[in-house]
Amino acid sequence: MTARRFFTAILLAAALATVAVAKNPPPPGYSIPLIDLAGQTARQVIVDRELGQYLGHPTTVLLEDNKTMIAVYPKGHGRGAIVMKRSTDAGLTWSDRLSVPESWATSKEVPTLYRVVDPQGVRRLIMFSGLYPIRMARSEDDGRTWSELEPIGNFGGIVAMADYVRLTDGRYMALFHDDGRFLRAGGKRTGVFRVFKTLSTDGGLTWGQPIVIATHPQAHLCEPGVVRSPDGKQLAMLLRENSRKFNGFVCFSDDEGETWTEPVQVPGALTGDRHRAVYAPDGRLFISFRDTTRESATAGDWVGWIGTYDDIVHGREGQYRVRLMDNHSGRDCAYPALERLPDGTIIATTYGHWTEGQSPYIASVRFKLEEIDKLAEELKQKGE
Repeated sequence: MTARRFFTAILLAAALATVAVAKNPPPPGYSIPLIDLAGQTARQVIVDRELGQYLGHPTTVLLEDNKTMIAVYPKGHGRGAIVMKRSTDAGLTWSDRLSVPESWATSKEVPTLYRVVDPQGVRRLIMFSGLYPIRMARSEDDGRTWSELEPIGNFGGIVAMADYVRLTDGRYMALFHDDGRFLRAGGKRTGVFRVFKTLSTDGGLTWGQPIVIATHPQAHLCEPGVVRSPDGKQLAMLLRENSRKFNGFVCFSDDEGETWTEPVQVPGALTGDRHRAVYAPDGRLFISFRDTTRESATAGDWVGWIGTYDDIVHGREGQYRVRLMDNHSGRDCAYPALERLPDGTIIATTYGHWTEGQSPYIASVRFKLEEIDKLAEELKQKGE
């Protein structure tokens, strides 16, 4: 076979596989074991709670000392004054609420917090607040002092930025979505969901105009979460599906986000809202999200998925589903944050209605994947 025919055959096979997935979508449920941590209260840490006050949608950053964590979240459902707290013991205990710039009280959407490093090696923290226009605050002293929120351009979006990734050339790619209402001033809902990227070449100080990277003729794709392959050569973008007619979706890029494959549905085990991922020391992935799997015993709860990157690529269910905490109010929970300590401890943090009849608050759950393995083996021996 000539080289040309060989590559043509590969492309044809890939195209046929995509068609097959589209014609034979994965089931709406899942069959892998469910490990339930919701009753293990010793794993839980309350980050912040105020009776009668809605606290939601947190993001965390673990600094390079592997002890200092910063959390930000709004007083309200997305929209609301941004609260900041700090931990100096990797999330075991938290400070009182800290002083923040005046403009943080004007936040219109979910705040998101990230570490960036510029080409000169200067480290910063940046925090985004969305809708129109997307605004950003920054800190150059590890969160002790912050700038006011300022627009990053003449564009806006929803859940800005849902995720980000540092590219191999040192640039940063940040991701968000919009349905026509907030991309530009005076926008209106179009019914079409689009996922956008924006790039920074100066360590997050400035950002370029948004570029569409994913859409679907029927599904409502939003809230992207990015995972880099173990060899560093590929990006996978997991997507919430907001029409609730499909499973979640995934796209892949082999050129640092320049181009992306057409979105295809993931198994029910990976279906949820606002995916965030972290690698364990053994190379497995833990991905945290709100459970919106169409057939699930934990629908609306805060859950996670354990598997490999290869499972995502090949559309496999993975190894386990994990319920982290039991949410007592519909689907109102779990815009999650994830950190991993050097010893393999995963610190998952989010909001939810963790006490029935009370306002949502911020909590963390701590675990290692080998602890999940042990619990799974115990279930297997019991025949459950």
